[in-house]
Amino acid sequence: MGMLKLNLNLSHPLYSCLLIIIFLGCSRKQTVPNEAIQDIELKRGDVVMCGPANKQFGAVSFDLSCSEKIKKDFELAMALLHSFEYDEAEKVFAKVIDKEPGCAMAYWGVAMSNYHPLWVPPTQPELEKGSKAIAIARSISQKSAKESAYIEALALFYKDWDQKDHRTRSTSYEKAMELIYTDYPEDFEAAIFYALSLIASADPTDKTFSKQKKAGDILNARYPNQPEHPGIIHYTIHTYDSPELASLALPAARKYATIAPSSAHAQHMPSHIFIRLGLWDESISSNLVSVDAAKCYAESTGLKGHWDEELHGLDYLEYAYLQNGDNQNAKELLDYLNTITVVEPATFKVAYAFAAMPARYALENKMWTEAANLKIHPVDFPWQKFPWERSIMYFARALGSVHVGKIDSAKSELKNLQMAHEALLQIKDSYKANQVDIQMKASEAWILLKEGKKDEALKLMTTAADMEDSTQKHPVTPGEVIPARELLGDMLMELGKYKEALEAYEADLKNHQNRFNGLYGAGLAAEKSGNSEKAELYYRQLLAFVHHENSNRPELKKLNQYIN
Repeated sequence: MGMLKLNLNLSHPLYSCLLIIIFLGCSRKQTVPNEAIQDIELKRGDVVMCGPANKQFGAVSFDLSCSEKIKKDFELAMALLHSFEYDEAEKVFAKVIDKEPGCAMAYWGVAMSNYHPLWVPPTQPELEKGSKAIAIARSISQKSAKESAYIEALALFYKDWDQKDHRTRSTSYEKAMELIYTDYPEDFEAAIFYALSLIASADPTDKTFSKQKKAGDILNARYPNQPEHPGIIHYTIHTYDSPELASLALPAARKYATIAPSSAHAQHMPSHIFIRLGLWDESISSNLVSVDAAKCYAESTGLKGHWDEELHGLDYLEYAYLQNGDNQNAKELLDYLNTITVVEPATFKVAYAFAAMPARYALENKMWTEAANLKIHPVDFPWQKFPWERSIMYFARALGSVHVGKIDSAKSELKNLQMAHEALLQIKDSYKANQVDIQMKASEAWILLKEGKKDEALKLMTTAADMEDSTQKHPVTPGEVIPARELLGDMLMELGKYKEALEAYEADLKNHQNRFNGLYGAGLAAEKSGNSEKAELYYRQLLAFVHHENSNRPELKKLNQYIN
């Protein structure tokens, strides 16, 4: 039997195409060692969310070189990522990896799930996981040029994470995303992630909001073509989360929860804007739904205690109740908080809520004895990891002690604030150190006032107010436990400087719209300075949104008598 001979003309275009197909087919089968995948310790399991049965998270479309069989899962993971449902997003990216280990962008997704651009910087385990995932993504040859660009951009964030600070690495990532945004103008995801990187790297002291405005322009330009995209709506809210820009995000705030109703964070996030604009009822509604969803999530996932997102929503809810003058519901929330001892994970959001909620209730109601005697709860929480959050208690106790005449106790709390400030400087967290510095100056100013050093007190309190005005609030908080300029107004009232006090309250109300004490203080200062027209204006503005049936605030009786 003769040998079969094939004479192939390999230069023929047909054979060239066949070779390319064979090469791509082999490349797509590129495998990743199981040990490398196992080393990442991926989160796995079914997506657990509380909302509509069909799990609505918005609509995301991504041009992917991986096979069609994983496209639906990948886009679900992207939608979860855009709503900051990081744990659930990682689970779905892990599912993609199980189906197609050679899909490079799935590892990019894992690394993005551990970045958290607008939250606290990643922990060491998260940085290690992200670094390993990016290393695998880079090792996979079968990916498009655009996918390589995405992966290399994120690699800059993880590069030298143990040597370079978070902000420096975030800025490097932002610059790389700008190139992708420029090189691929048709790619909506590139534009959206670039906008997010701009917000994440923005300087909190930049009152021109240059990066935020640029991000807003990018997002607004893409919204008409993708009105159901969760990232566009979500990041628009973050972009304009400042007193000066908040009104621009109101339409997005009122829509986000309907786009991604299965996300607890999507239910909560609109309240950032509602609070900026003093829309207390809308903020309360938003966070009631968010807290319920967070409770459901904890139960569904079998957490030992509560989920950290619940505590975050509770703090925002407490703040809004207090501004409504609704002490009844605010006290019920505080009592409920005191029953909570275990929260997973024990994050900065949890620490902030545990410290801020009792401090808010006491300070907003000017319950100085209660403020002076606040106890840290729960005692076995890892408070040593959270010096900024812990400082809220020191600050509240300092103000309480001053007002009940316990100056030595106030000075002791001032020393605690100084130690928290030093701890933050040691870990190079300049933003939070600055926040504690504002508390230190405000506390010392009130101590000076009670010691009879009026001029020094006013000067230091004004400095604290100016510092706070020049810095953006952290996204974790609905607002300072007591705004520094409102405290300045209170000090001026004690000194009988009513016109100056009115100016301080009015200036503060521009940044903290419809605050109960701000409006009442402005009305009282106007009344005492002889400006009855302004007094009635501010009193009526306060009465317009106060929930009288749940309020025992004595201020309401006073201003009702004035108006009637």
